[in-house]
Amino acid sequence: MNKKIGALVLAAALVLALGACGKSNDNKTGQGTSPGATTTPGATTGGGTAGGGTAQAEQVYKANCLACHGDNLEGKMGGNSNLTKVGARRSKEQIVTQISNGGNGMPGFKGRISDTEINALADWLAAKK
Repeated sequence: MNKKIGALVLAAALVLALGACGKSNDNKTGQGTSPGATTTPGATTGGGTAGGGTAQAEQVYKANCLACHGDNLEGKMGGNSNLTKVGARRSKEQIVTQISNGGNGMPGFKGRISDTEINALADWLAAKK
């Protein structure tokens, strides 16, 4: 009986942990909707990581990616969740596709965060070489 309860508790904890990786804060889906993001609308519409683009990318990362990919991009989910030097392994376009569509255990973020935020994040990650 205790083994069944323990297994049930473990399964529930696993579901909650995995669910947190795909969870997006709904008020973060628009540009500049959170404190500190008031200067970011349009900051990276042409791509690039200069100025507000880096700050925007870091903010988007902290709000949407940190739970699974870690404070230092080290990855918390094993294997492909490690993003250190991801720019040496993938092009910006590949990173945009991964963020947008997800795959291999990662949820897609197209429609959850703006295309501008996806591009800023991809620029920032592509620079990690």
